[in-house]
Amino acid sequence: MILTACGGSDSGSMDHSSMSSSTMSSSSAPAAGASVDAEHNDQDVMFAQQMIVHHQGAVEMAQMATTQASSQEVKTLAASIESAQAPEIEEMTSWLTAWDEPVTADSSMGNMDHSSDPAMTSSTMTGSSMTGSGMGGSSMPGMMSEEQMTQLQNATGADFDRMFLQMMTEHHEGAVTMAQTEQQQGQNPQAMELADSIVTSQTAEIDQMNQMLTAMG
Repeated sequence: MILTACGGSDSGSMDHSSMSSSTMSSSSAPAAGASVDAEHNDQDVMFAQQMIVHHQGAVEMAQMATTQASSQEVKTLAASIESAQAPEIEEMTSWLTAWDEPVTADSSMGNMDHSSDPAMTSSTMTGSSMTGSGMGGSSMPGMMSEEQMTQLQNATGADFDRMFLQMMTEHHEGAVTMAQTEQQQGQNPQAMELADSIVTSQTAEIDQMNQMLTAMG
């Protein structure tokens, strides 16, 4: 049985009005025609719920690079990350809607209501809203601390470039770990396909960022 995720733009408790226009413009396409198998298990639900928050962290860091990075190579990489992950946020949200599952889970997300949380807006999101701490004790690997996000927000030029690459590498490594768990324990074919894609694409970007860091010396 295939469930078509109707009303993908109305994704449960998530209020997309709090997301940036650039994120919305790049993430609106998948929801319109997205479909997902009804077959799923708890791991699929947790993977989607947590990866949405994890991706939001990456998108937020990528958006910082637009104005704060000095290297065009870093800016290009950041734009690529945002254009890839923003649509995946919308896609995973549509799955949860189709499965009649909450976009966030009390047990894993600390009962966060993004629609009323100003920390989830694109301009003010901080590490406190994205780290594993404060999420019911279920820590997600690779999430930045509030202190790290503040440091990144305050950095400019080459310092920002280096910090961005280091943090995004750690963030990607966490996403790969989460995706590998989905590969091993998931059931839904679309979720497992996305997990495969995340492992492949983000491992390649980790290699690219390591090379960029080496070149920076």
